Amino acid sequence: MTIRYRTEVIDGLDVFYREAGDPSAPTLVLLHGFPTSSIVYQELIAELADEFHLIAPDYPGYGHSSAPSADDWDYTFDHLADVVDALLDRIGVTRYAVYVHDYGAPVGFRLALRHPERITGIVTQNGNAYEEGLTPFWEPIRAYWAEPSKENGDALRALLTREATHWQYTHGVPDPGLVNPDLEAFDQALLDRPGNQEIQLALFLDYGTNPPRYREWQDYLRSHQPPLLAVWGSNDEIFGPDGARAFARDLKDARIHLLDAGHFPLTTELARSAALIREFLRSL
Repeated sequence: MTIRYRTEVIDGLDVFYREAGDPSAPTLVLLHGFPTSSIVYQELIAELADEFHLIAPDYPGYGHSSAPSADDWDYTFDHLADVVDALLDRIGVTRYAVYVHDYGAPVGFRLALRHPERITGIVTQNGNAYEEGLTPFWEPIRAYWAEPSKENGDALRALLTREATHWQYTHGVPDPGLVNPDLEAFDQALLDRPGNQEIQLALFLDYGTNPPRYREWQDYLRSHQPPLLAVWGSNDEIFGPDGARAFARDLKDARIHLLDAGHFPLTTELARSAALIREFLRSL
């Protein structure tokens, strides 16, 4: 299995992505969350590339993609979706299943609303689309949505520290010794780049545009009934397991599996996740 590391220029930005598998095979587009990048999918790509075509981009501001300052580029989820949409068009990917984690959910559901005919299925791993999934973790971020003051923004800078990144990877994990610290170190090194905190604060603020769109995403699910697999860390204190269960309300055939894992199930439940995803993709 060979992973290729590629870059396309989209609207003047270098947009990095990982690609593996036969392009003629069914495609899965892997959309990452905060605070990581496509690196979090390296092992999952290796698990699935024998049978499927995998594409995993880095958003602007993340991973190996360009990271213009928040003064020079509009860091919104609409804009992130624009970039991913343009990248997929550029490389000729027009029919695909989408895997969404964390920030990947608002990007992925925007793509689904724009191009419902392109989506063959959805894998959501702690990628939320329901109010039920929002835990008390969001309270200080909700305060920033309500009043985007410097004080409320500065209160969120604690979420950008090494301690917070470590917590995201290890909370709710029965055996933290299974979590590869290299992922934390890579993520934190990029978070610590000059100007990156302002990028993250801009996206924390813009995340407030997503809950008002949940009803629209749910309407899409009800009307199009895309095949959906929710394979979710049940111990996640960011997007709780009720967010996974809620998909069954709108999708008559939703497949929901709660794993004994935290916010990043792939770090400790890779084999189980990969097996469920493989079975799901085969069914499409």
